[in-house]
Amino acid sequence: MNDRPVPSVLVIVPTYDEAENIHEIVDRVLSTVPEAHLLVVDDGSPDGTGDMVEALAQDDERVHLLRRSGKLGLGTAYVAGFRWGLERDFDLLVEMDADGSHPADRLPALIAAVADADPSDDVMLAIGSRWTAGGSVVDWPRHREFLSRGGNAYARVMLGLDVHDVTAGFRVYRADAIARMDLDSIDSKGYCFQVDMTLRVHDLGGVVVEVPIRFRDRLRGESKMSQAIVVEAMLRVTQWGVQRRLGRRRTTTR
Repeated sequence: MNDRPVPSVLVIVPTYDEAENIHEIVDRVLSTVPEAHLLVVDDGSPDGTGDMVEALAQDDERVHLLRRSGKLGLGTAYVAGFRWGLERDFDLLVEMDADGSHPADRLPALIAAVADADPSDDVMLAIGSRWTAGGSVVDWPRHREFLSRGGNAYARVMLGLDVHDVTAGFRVYRADAIARMDLDSIDSKGYCFQVDMTLRVHDLGGVVVEVPIRFRDRLRGESKMSQAIVVEAMLRVTQWGVQRRLGRRRTTTR
């Protein structure tokens, strides 16, 4: 029997122009994990996403809003959310997209993969993985699957990571692991932020587990993916990989 206390959970959802999706994602998260809190980090959405979340927060104490002045990037949004959660002593910090691509019904499995792990295993991060056994994507064109699989394979080889979906953005971290990281040194703004964070967990000596998910593209709104984001990720991974081969690891912990 597991007598450990139930961990407090904060789901962090960055937004920019997600008015079409925000009500649904809030409902899905809080109905699936009623004990969790949800923090929306809104980058000054012109479509009024922030105002919608503010209204939701007035009716539900589990909903919170962190407004930012403009579109400052995915990585900095999550770092701001991490800091907010650490200041309020949450035990687990969750990354989740607002567009519905991350299945909320897999949240309990992701949370359990960290919360119920044997302490001796030192599991610091659970990733909702498309490319591990049992994972899948829905309605992706062949070229996009090739790009994602290829990018993940390149990152694994360059960085020496035993993770199939290192770029995945559906994640649960132990807050005490995040607290040990030098968050000020994180300057990855796009999706390479996920690679950066995985590498930081690895360098802390933490274990990463992958939980299979069924990933689907957004149904409403516009994708934030761009060529610049892909280029940033490839350049950063190459830089980090070369540095590690030369024995020059970054200082990423406090």
